[in-house]
Amino acid sequence: MKQKRKYKYVENYLLEIQSEGMLYFSLNELKERFSNYTLNSLQMNLKRLRKKNIIRHITRGFYVIVPPTYSRQKILPPELFIDALFKYLKRKYYVGLLSAAFYQGASHQQPQEYFVIISKPSMRSIEIEGLKINFIVKSNLGNCEIEDKKSSTGYFKISTPEQTAIDLVYFQNRVGGLNRVATVIFELSDNMNPNRFKNAARNCKSNAVLQRLGYILEKVVKREDLSTEIIKSLSNKKLYRVPLKANFAKTGFSVDTKWKVIENSKIETDF
Repeated sequence: MKQKRKYKYVENYLLEIQSEGMLYFSLNELKERFSNYTLNSLQMNLKRLRKKNIIRHITRGFYVIVPPTYSRQKILPPELFIDALFKYLKRKYYVGLLSAAFYQGASHQQPQEYFVIISKPSMRSIEIEGLKINFIVKSNLGNCEIEDKKSSTGYFKISTPEQTAIDLVYFQNRVGGLNRVATVIFELSDNMNPNRFKNAARNCKSNAVLQRLGYILEKVVKREDLSTEIIKSLSNKKLYRVPLKANFAKTGFSVDTKWKVIENSKIETDF
């Protein structure tokens, strides 16, 4: 019995930190806690626990614990460990795009892919047990409007509804195209605030994105109170014609004179 307890020292440690509300750990933490054990011994224990589906390896040296509540999924929902992961990596991030919109009540179903916005350098996507986390690089991360959202293990960073709308337009080709973007923005619009749009629009470095977003808010979503804040932020800037649908034909279409948007696509939404 004594030998068995010794063999399960890592598993017992995981039970200990779970009782404190932690569902993640690093190899470095284990090495520090069990300095009298060899690295090989630790790794053998981790390998055994992975085979038993008690833990999952997320990235080099970082693991999550899978309690019985999530045994069928074999992986934790990312909101329970994403903040801890980026603290471990010592990098800034925020949950964005369709994932942020889901938490903000703008989608009936959780997206199959989880979107995290990061600064350079880029990161490879993570795919584990049906969960895919996409990391999308954005250059001006420090100027983005983000907030803390509570989870059962603490808090994680998420874009505000206004920032989410800007990012959706910016990365329209990464999230299913313009029709889906417009639908999600419509669903988000009830949670958007004109005053908060002032900062979000001011910090956006792309006039083209703001022109497209303003057009969508006014012409499709019918929220002129929101689009007005965007046109204010563009009032002192020189605007050029931009296609509504990025990377698509620009000639042979009408142009909205207010937003200088080339109407090269008819937006069809689900509302």
